[in-house]
Amino acid sequence: MKAIALRAAVLAGAFSLAGCATIVNGVNQPLEFQSDPAGATIALATGQTCTTPCSFEMRRGNDNMVTFNLAGYQSATVFIQSRTGGAAAGNIIAGGIIGGVLDASNGAANHLYPDPVYVRLVRIGQSGEAVLLDKDGAEISTVAVYNATVEEDVREGMVGQGITAGDAAPAN
Repeated sequence: MKAIALRAAVLAGAFSLAGCATIVNGVNQPLEFQSDPAGATIALATGQTCTTPCSFEMRRGNDNMVTFNLAGYQSATVFIQSRTGGAAAGNIIAGGIIGGVLDASNGAANHLYPDPVYVRLVRIGQSGEAVLLDKDGAEISTVAVYNATVEEDVREGMVGQGITAGDAAPAN
């Protein structure tokens, strides 16, 4: 009888933790968009637009693409990648397979990168490339180098989501 009660308690605990990242993180993530200089118009592949600095609630499991435009500066396009976070492994251990499947299917175990999407733009007529910056303004890499590492994955994800990103290479 004690063995049955113990099994029932363990099973109930596993079900109660199912979807842990869904509960802790939610399926959306606030994502900030910044530019240097500020005041760039951004346009997401999904149609949202705003002027930097700004932010949107975005689905954690969805890839996207954003283009920065500012008069007098070269436009820059950055791929936004949905990456599996550490919550996925912890959820499988704590929440079991059901929790892992739930969080993987709704994207709650993922996070969007880069966060923030912060770009230093280049004046028209000047040499150099747009640079991806971290939240403190330190350089991560050029936009072109970052895009080259994630483009194939992000484009596949966008096609799977029904988002048309076009066949052209992103403007850097």
